Amino acid sequence: QLQLVESGGGLVQPGGSLRLSCVASGFTLDYYAIGWFRQAPGKEREGVSCITRTGGRTKYADSVKGRFIISRDNAKNTVYLQMNSLKPEDTSVYYCAARITGSSYATTLEGHEYGYWGQGTQVTVSS
Repeated sequence: QLQLVESGGGLVQPGGSLRLSCVASGFTLDYYAIGWFRQAPGKEREGVSCITRTGGRTKYADSVKGRFIISRDNAKNTVYLQMNSLKPEDTSVYYCAARITGSSYATTLEGHEYGYWGQGTQVTVSS
């Protein structure tokens, strides 16, 4: 059974940091590009960041560029999202998603391109 499980969310003050983890079970991430998405109540889902299956290329939404860093450790079947300088507008449920691909360079933040999704982890930025 293919499963993605996010963890690492929580409550943090503005300016703080969190690191989210996305662990895959039931399959190896070696052949999957991974994306992080978020959705706040009443808002559309937003693509935050993505990484190619080899980790050689990454992409970020303008809203998080320079603050968030995506990385992966295929040996641990895990992808991370390091979130720094957090702002109240980063408050959302964060989801990781996997996209099987033969490409080592294509990146996309289009959610419909991803076939497997985790259950999400809540991130709240508030003083």
